[in-house]
Amino acid sequence: METAITYKLTPEDEGLYVKEVLQRRFAISSRLMRKIKVSGQIALDGRTARLRDRGKPGQILTVAFPEESSYFEPENIPLDIVYEDDDLLVVNKQPFLVIHPTKNYQSGTLANALAWRLQEKGERWKIRFINRLDRDTSGLVLVAKNGHAQDAVSSQMEAGTTVKKYLALVHGLFEKPEGKIDLPIDKDPDHKARRMVREDGYPSKTLYKVLQSWDVPDLGPDFAPWTGEKRIDGYSLVELTLLTGRTHQIRVHMTHLGHPIAGDELYGQLYGYEAGTDILNRQALHAYCLQLAQPMTGEPIELKTAMPSDMAECIERIEKLEH
Repeated sequence: METAITYKLTPEDEGLYVKEVLQRRFAISSRLMRKIKVSGQIALDGRTARLRDRGKPGQILTVAFPEESSYFEPENIPLDIVYEDDDLLVVNKQPFLVIHPTKNYQSGTLANALAWRLQEKGERWKIRFINRLDRDTSGLVLVAKNGHAQDAVSSQMEAGTTVKKYLALVHGLFEKPEGKIDLPIDKDPDHKARRMVREDGYPSKTLYKVLQSWDVPDLGPDFAPWTGEKRIDGYSLVELTLLTGRTHQIRVHMTHLGHPIAGDELYGQLYGYEAGTDILNRQALHAYCLQLAQPMTGEPIELKTAMPSDMAECIERIEKLEH
């Protein structure tokens, strides 16, 4: 798949090199600029041009991005595509699906599923994941189809102009209906997989807002009242907005506040909880909302997905117990 920029030069562009136009108007990264220079796919009014050429107002500048491809093994895995254009693709990832092959998961990943879709559609572009979700977290995963889209959206994220919101079912009732968590995070020296709040950690900020709460007993795997020493009565459905993007940020912040996410096998252990229930055998965390600007046009994109069925059914059971 070949993606191109098509741009009509304005009087403000007069005297600028093609390279300067690309940098000013499209924020093309130096890395991608080098690839464009090697590929030589630049034209002014249809005639081959170079990065050091100057155009005139009214001329049409076209730049084709070099064709690239990924080498993931195609696998026929169902995908829920919620958005797609020439630069981006957004998937509503189901739980238990790893983003890309790893040492422990060498197949059956989202990358393998996307490779199958590319094969079926006869497209060729490199799969670039802009954000990642844990295996057991469901929700929106953003994929770039070219280097410029990846760079542009990553820059938006660094500048804090994108919005990423999650829904989480957590243990306990909150004293305040909303607030900001500003606690640094780094690796837990006593556990190879966990992170923890540490004074010397990386800055990490999360906004929370309680959407609903249920004053019921703390429930175990069989939905009977829990008998552990650290039981936390009540449940809350919380909307969480990431202001930074640290590994396990939401899970760490919620656990630190005494509100571990229901079904979280890794961090729930700190409160004596076991792995999930018959309907919820994962952390009840879903990336449901994503807002960003389209990397080429700047047009706003806002996407939302419904709460997954396992979280919804879990809440239904809690509501029945409350009543």
